[in-house]
Amino acid sequence: MTQPIYLSLVFHNHQPVGNFDFVNEHGYRSAYLPMIELLEKHPDVQIGMHFSGSLLDWLVQHQPEFLERIKALVARNQVEILTGGYYEPILTSLPDVDKLGQIRKLTDAIHRWFDTEPHGMWLAERVWEPHLAKPLAEAGVRYVIVDDTHFEAVGFDKDKELFGYFITEEQGYTLAVFPTLTHLRYFIPWRTVDDNFAWLRKQAEEELRTLQPKLVFMGDDGEKFGVWPGTYEHCWENGYMEDFFTSVEQNADWLHMTTPSAFMDHCPPLGRAYLPTASYMEMGEWALPASRAYELTTIRHELEREGDQRLLRYLRGGIWRNFMVKYDEINHMHKRALAISKRVHAMPEGKEKARALDLLWAAQSNDAYWHGVFGGIYLFHFRIANYANLIAAEVLAEGGDAPLVVRKTDMDMDGNDELVLRGDRFYMVWDLARGGALREWDYRPARYNLLNLMTRRDEGYYQDLLAAAAENRIVVVGDEQSELENIHSETVRVKERGIENYLIADWYRRGAFIDHFLREDATLEGFYRSAYPEQGDYVILPYEADWEVADNTATVHLRRDGHVWVNDQHLPIQVVKSFRLTQGEDRVHVTYTVRNQADQDMDVRFAVETALAYDGGDNLEYCAFELAGEQYSLADVAAHDDVSVYGAVTRIRDQRVEVTLSQAARLWRFPLETVTLSEAGFERGYQGTVFLQWWPLHLKPGEAWQVTLTLDVSMLA
Repeated sequence: MTQPIYLSLVFHNHQPVGNFDFVNEHGYRSAYLPMIELLEKHPDVQIGMHFSGSLLDWLVQHQPEFLERIKALVARNQVEILTGGYYEPILTSLPDVDKLGQIRKLTDAIHRWFDTEPHGMWLAERVWEPHLAKPLAEAGVRYVIVDDTHFEAVGFDKDKELFGYFITEEQGYTLAVFPTLTHLRYFIPWRTVDDNFAWLRKQAEEELRTLQPKLVFMGDDGEKFGVWPGTYEHCWENGYMEDFFTSVEQNADWLHMTTPSAFMDHCPPLGRAYLPTASYMEMGEWALPASRAYELTTIRHELEREGDQRLLRYLRGGIWRNFMVKYDEINHMHKRALAISKRVHAMPEGKEKARALDLLWAAQSNDAYWHGVFGGIYLFHFRIANYANLIAAEVLAEGGDAPLVVRKTDMDMDGNDELVLRGDRFYMVWDLARGGALREWDYRPARYNLLNLMTRRDEGYYQDLLAAAAENRIVVVGDEQSELENIHSETVRVKERGIENYLIADWYRRGAFIDHFLREDATLEGFYRSAYPEQGDYVILPYEADWEVADNTATVHLRRDGHVWVNDQHLPIQVVKSFRLTQGEDRVHVTYTVRNQADQDMDVRFAVETALAYDGGDNLEYCAFELAGEQYSLADVAAHDDVSVYGAVTRIRDQRVEVTLSQAARLWRFPLETVTLSEAGFERGYQGTVFLQWWPLHLKPGEAWQVTLTLDVSMLA
């Protein structure tokens, strides 16, 4: 006998901070608007919807009438609006004061635009930690959505025991948790409407284990319904969603649609649940080191093919916080945000603090703080937006007073001190434990981090590309012949032929003012591919630091008494790099002193690695390398002789950096390009340009050699 059951669907709609307008417009036209139009045609269908604040801001500016249509659906109890962190942050990564602030900001916006009180919350990337129950309850949240995998990890049977909601608690604060069912997320809209309703009817026919009706619940990305490849045609042009909602109405005698809040109003929880630190299964895989991520993915797929659910339910990967171990760039940005949060919250109440808080919260947008298979930290414009907001918030927190300060502190919280300089024009961070490298160089007037680079790394999914290349299973997007040749094979799609040759992994983190001693057989190609003979011990080992600030000028000295291998001899040599900056000047002087501390003559090739991160650097229309009055692409792999002056310009950011060398050098340059997946396939992404200036030195015992690099930063007129 078929018992009435309830179906609840929640659609999460989000566009990241810093996203391009055309991407937002595409999401609106392809997914958000069609869904609202369909709901207007089916007044008996009830759903929940969540809009992140960054998307809501775009809609307010570009599609305000769309919000009025949603408001009308809310007014007739057809749509329930959920709150969340305004800029879709990973809440576990934030101080509690920012958790509360972000949620209350979105709740206030929901009051303003939809005239309703939100009770539920969308949890970004479903990243849950047990302590969250308390701040969420304090923010007025009644329920939150997590994955059924969270429940499986503590022994629940997702096929039998998760047809409802549960109560969790932290320090006496209670919160309802709804498990979104993997089955529905994988079936809708991929399986036919008939298949979905056959499964729903099966659930209705199975014996109830509780006195209350079953709730079948799904919370999923709204972009899956129109933005993902092929889904617009499937969901809207071919009528999948129309058929689905029509079937809901036709089966109303046993299938009742509801919203989470409405269900809670009439049905009690199924019981208590204390959930572990978790996210969805794929996030756990992505958070692992590359080799372990691929290993776990392989094991999971093997178990899925074998149909062994017993082991699958206990299979878990890493935790979200491990992204701050896996990617130094994520950790650096996160720790900058934590430090700035303290400064902003210490500001006196008023409009300036409110503005600074908004900038800080925008910089906490989750999209640049992790990486799965698409985008994330590798998307340049997301990183740029986050740093721009962080720098702007910090400037406001200073209240117009930015004295020149140098201090030693464990800025990135790894147990080793960094050296930090802050002035009116620049903010700089040196990694003393690893080569004395410059890791961050903010040009504060432009709110721009000139060293917003990505180091090239192995990724777990590279193994799929390498295997496909070896087995001739690669399809080049747009290459019809390749498509035909591989139509019956398990193909891997790429945007260019030979892309597997760009899977380069750096053995050290990229930055600026990294010091090298190159063996005579080192080549540009080898250095570009991070496979060259290094003679010195300077790249990743510690430097000592001292500094002085006087007359609005700061001088920072970094020193290492290290060694170089010359033939079979390990000879002592000292490198000192001295940075000089003056308030009010957009210029940095860097003087290198290389001193032979051995008791014999020494012939070496000394090199200074610098870098620059201008987005669009692979397009000569937007950015250029400048040398001797000519312009070249920043994405070239090239060598130049006898260089005394060179520069780089960006017309996107209206900036120029010019480098002057007191002694002419041989200059090597190449792009940092990463290979990642997009919806269309594997593609290269430009992440910045490396410059290596080097000189052949002959030094007698005790002899010192010097060179000064002067870097001028300017805005284009």
